[in-house]
Amino acid sequence: MKTLILSIFVVIFLAACAAPQPPVTPEPTVAPVVIKHKLEIPREFRAAWVATVANIDWPSRPGLSTEEQQAEAISLLDSAVILNLNAIVLQVRPQCDALYQSELEPWSYFLTGEQGKAPEPYYDPLTFWVEESHKRGLELHTWFNPYRAHHPNGQKNETSIISTRPEIVREIDNGYFWLDPSLQATQDYSYDVVMDVVKRYDIDGVHFDDYFYPYSSIEFPDSVGYQAYLGNGGTLERHDWRRDAVNVFIKRVYTGIKAEKNWVKFGLSPFGIWRPGNPPSIKGYDQYDKLFADAKLWLNEGWVDYWTPQLYWPTRKIPQSYPVLLGWWVGQNTHNRNVWPGLFTSKIKDEATALENFSQIMITRGMLPDGPGNVHFSMKALQRNYGGISDILLKGPYTKPVLVPTSPWLDNQPPAAPLVEIDPREGNVYINWFHENKDDVNQWVVYFQRGKKWDYKILTSEKEAYTLPLVVRSEDGMTPPEVLDTIAVTAIDRLGNESERIYIPVR
Repeated sequence: MKTLILSIFVVIFLAACAAPQPPVTPEPTVAPVVIKHKLEIPREFRAAWVATVANIDWPSRPGLSTEEQQAEAISLLDSAVILNLNAIVLQVRPQCDALYQSELEPWSYFLTGEQGKAPEPYYDPLTFWVEESHKRGLELHTWFNPYRAHHPNGQKNETSIISTRPEIVREIDNGYFWLDPSLQATQDYSYDVVMDVVKRYDIDGVHFDDYFYPYSSIEFPDSVGYQAYLGNGGTLERHDWRRDAVNVFIKRVYTGIKAEKNWVKFGLSPFGIWRPGNPPSIKGYDQYDKLFADAKLWLNEGWVDYWTPQLYWPTRKIPQSYPVLLGWWVGQNTHNRNVWPGLFTSKIKDEATALENFSQIMITRGMLPDGPGNVHFSMKALQRNYGGISDILLKGPYTKPVLVPTSPWLDNQPPAAPLVEIDPREGNVYINWFHENKDDVNQWVVYFQRGKKWDYKILTSEKEAYTLPLVVRSEDGMTPPEVLDTIAVTAIDRLGNESERIYIPVR
């Protein structure tokens, strides 16, 4: 006979037990469930960048057929699932182009081999990536380069922004072209591109990397704009004027995303050093003075939901030490945003450098115990198991799937608990559940106890049933069999909030 356990029944039952009762001999009844070893599911952001610029990760070369592109995407996503990752950061705008259907920018050369040409037969790659990621329980974050207009490995033709909007484009060195960040027209243009994707696609995040003003040996060609600014009464020094333009844009993007879809997270992965001397032992490139990126300000002001500084150096390299830099960034996190550093996994050459990546993950966990995470550059390195890194992760920190940490400043209200029904028969326990508001559910977690051991299974939102064997016997036949004692099912919403957990005895 099926046993239906409803949350309302539990509340009534417990209230009745607490109320004063006359002194009568009670009828035999089922004792309340007492849980002494409740399992708390781990939280960690485990992600990888999928770079499309110069075909670093996907597609493997320009001009693949639709079938080949999709097959490669599925292979990358399946590898992510095998590795127990829970998010992908997909580059959708490498050079003022689009790896999705856009009315604002041309189809990417890196996708089809011809700038402005759609895939044949037609499909929308971003729709495909979003749907296939979500089927696998992976978040999909869209990665934009806000200012790069042309990469030397790309293609210039009549569809390129160099031709269509030359007034906002500047030529720099080594074959690169850049949008002028100081121009209002540039800010409006890139903002519209980002918001177009936020509005039309079911994405989980928007992501910028470290490219603001370019890494370049020449002075950025904006003298005319700066002189016009001074002529109109502007008083900022030229470098401050550049930084101010980027600051205004970052804040605008964050505010715009929150106004449109509050649950879409905005993440930034700046160069890992803010300025040399911060903290005192740190030496290296000065992004504040070279890229005109005041990354510290953006984190201090809370204009992000997660922070992924590119900490691409070993732990024992004193001028750029991973734990020293991470500790400094954590100290700048005045709004308690999620901090999930970037790791240079593609630089792994052997087991020793793979173990360095492993150590960095453990350092992150130690410094950020309540919501750790890392983003690997890039997915190709994990898929190809550079230096055995994937084996090391699966045997160590990524042994089991986990949930993404919450973002309580966006939403801290958990969804309602599901209504759960169990049906023990024929050596199995069949679990079914129902939720009053499926739109508020992104994942399910099934918890189960055998003796003193707890375990869990994370399921995607379309699942509403799961089956567990009543008895699990050891392979050697020497260990006593483990019998299923208790189960619970919880709902997880889009931002990781978990519902109440109501425990159900199996026997």
